[in-house]
Amino acid sequence: MIDLFKHAARKGLFLFDPETAHGMSIAALKAGAVPACRIAPDPRLRQSIAGLDFVNPIGMAAGYDKNAEVPEALLKIGFGFTEIGTVTPKPQSGNPRPRIFRLVEDEGVINRLGFNNEGHDAAFARLSAVRGNGMIGVNIGANKDSEDRIGDYVLGIRRFYSVARYFTANISSPNTPGLRDLQARESLATLLSAVLSARDAEAAKSGRKIPVFLKIAPDLTEEGLDDIAAEALSHALDGLIVSNTTLSRDGLRDQRQAKEAGGLSGKPLFDKSTVVLAKIRRRVGGAMPIIGVGGVSSAETALEKIKAGADLVQLYSCMIYEGPGLPGTIVRGLSKLLDREQVKSIRDLRDSRTDYWAMRNV
Repeated sequence: MIDLFKHAARKGLFLFDPETAHGMSIAALKAGAVPACRIAPDPRLRQSIAGLDFVNPIGMAAGYDKNAEVPEALLKIGFGFTEIGTVTPKPQSGNPRPRIFRLVEDEGVINRLGFNNEGHDAAFARLSAVRGNGMIGVNIGANKDSEDRIGDYVLGIRRFYSVARYFTANISSPNTPGLRDLQARESLATLLSAVLSARDAEAAKSGRKIPVFLKIAPDLTEEGLDDIAAEALSHALDGLIVSNTTLSRDGLRDQRQAKEAGGLSGKPLFDKSTVVLAKIRRRVGGAMPIIGVGGVSSAETALEKIKAGADLVQLYSCMIYEGPGLPGTIVRGLSKLLDREQVKSIRDLRDSRTDYWAMRNV
């Protein structure tokens, strides 16, 4: 019955263009039309990462709740944490429509949104009204027309310091021209120094040290991964998020939609993002937290990310195909997989397949 409902709901939403359907899903969450997910707490799934306690390792990735409209509603449907944004200092409309494309045969999505969002002030006002203590991260970016992109990230740290549980500096979207250039070693060093200095200044004033993560692309060379790992370690970064969308179109069935410009996400991203995750884990060692993202569609794929080296896992695009019950299904499924593996904590399985994934080509 649940599968029939999911199929019918997906069929109905797919009658609309992807961006309209996205807006409808946000409206449904706002209205309380999506049932809350009641999951019995499983202490084996709890994680303490970067000084933060997560009730389970499954999070909503940035890109869905760009304007902090429904973070609490997302936590109620099974996510252990959620990340709003990417949010930029000034509002911006993003790229022209259409800019989201479903690859139904591949269960993938291509987007070229371009950091469309309502800006810092709107997101801050909504987060300030949150009354709970849920795990809500803030993903910060730079305006397309900014004359000082690194300054935009610093503004994000300062603006949201009182309401963020963690920050993500997103320098890996392919849809803002030149943004990925910040992953080059010299630029990255400058960015990390500025962002972490701003964080430390705010921490000194507030007495709270908020972790900062860096979100990287999957389209990196081995040398690029070396540079990112070296800078992350030398700046004592709190963690990495691996990875954003890819420009690759390898292995897609839907060759018509594959011609669209933008970043590819969903199931086709799983292997590539997991390889990059494992390679980064080998480079940074075991202490640095890593959040694995890309193609997570089941408890099995979530656990594979953890075995490849992730502490936590995020998803977004696969929920377009699996529906809002996906996070709860994954969390319950992870408990069953831990029963099978006979381990006391999901952390005991981390890195158990890092070498397998890291040996593969990027």
